Amino acid sequence: MLTKRYGLVGLCLLLVGLVVMALTGSMSSSAKSSSGSGSGQLVGAQDAAPAGGGSYGSYGGAGASPSAGGQSAGASAGGGQAGGALTVRNDAALGMVVTDGQGFTLYRFDKDTAKPPMSNCNDGCAKTWPPVAKEGTTAGSGIEAGVVGEVTRADGSKQLTLGGWPVYRYAQDTAAGDTKGQGVGGTWFALAPDGKKAAAAATGGTTYPSATSTGAAPNPQPSQPAQGGAQVSVTVQAQLGSIVVDARGMTLYQYAKDPSWPMRSLCEGQCAMTWKPAPAVDPSQVKGVDPKLIGKMQRSDGTWQLSVNCKPVYTYAGDNAPGDANGNGKDNLWSAINPAGKPVTGK
Repeated sequence: MLTKRYGLVGLCLLLVGLVVMALTGSMSSSAKSSSGSGSGQLVGAQDAAPAGGGSYGSYGGAGASPSAGGQSAGASAGGGQAGGALTVRNDAALGMVVTDGQGFTLYRFDKDTAKPPMSNCNDGCAKTWPPVAKEGTTAGSGIEAGVVGEVTRADGSKQLTLGGWPVYRYAQDTAAGDTKGQGVGGTWFALAPDGKKAAAAATGGTTYPSATSTGAAPNPQPSQPAQGGAQVSVTVQAQLGSIVVDARGMTLYQYAKDPSWPMRSLCEGQCAMTWKPAPAVDPSQVKGVDPKLIGKMQRSDGTWQLSVNCKPVYTYAGDNAPGDANGNGKDNLWSAINPAGKPVTGK
């Protein structure tokens, strides 16, 4: 009897335990379900975020974002500024040249094309030669509206064209009327009103930093290139003996800091305004210097600079006439060069 009673108690306890376990399991399942439901809401919110991102992406795909990016890139390159009302100025050395509304000289690049219009000046080049924006630019006095156009640049921005040629300013022109970009690298020239090169550029002339750029009378220049048309030749200078000169008889210099290998110019910015890089030449148009010593190197702005004996060469803004060698020994870094392409040591 006692055994039978304990058996019943045990059975009751077992049943109670099963009930408790069932209730506990139900509560746990409910909690998990509730937790899972919250997690589902969170996932749904995360799914909504990509949808929002997709919406932003569509906005960018519509062109608004790239356009803004293009303008930003143009601004960082110093370009994208409107030209205002274009005008024409009669320059003492170059003839009729086009200027923007503030009087700054406008330029074209020989490596661009006009048919079809295309700009090949980007990145670092566009920092030195800021493109002129089409928007906000109009044909002013002396400019026919028919020659004004536009070209879409690699960054999507619209650049002004004249006669099909993309139009630029020059970063080193610091005042209205400056023409320091004329002839740079043998590929950059001031613009004539019809989009062609200014008159002096059309005949192959090259200007040098001088009082001309500030409106004063031009410095005297030889009437003919040195040695019957040679682009590089040798002349005898009173103090230094035989030195190498350019087509106008202006002394050519080397900079001691420029490395020969790999050949590179370390004269940029303000330095290049005082020491103007000499444009590359045809080695067959050289007299008095071994053509094997004549080379060229590409500068950071994309232009090509003449080199002699694996060193870039320059003219000096302080030389006012052929035969001057005022830059020789300057800062103990600048030297005129002899026919072997070495720094001169005098007679």
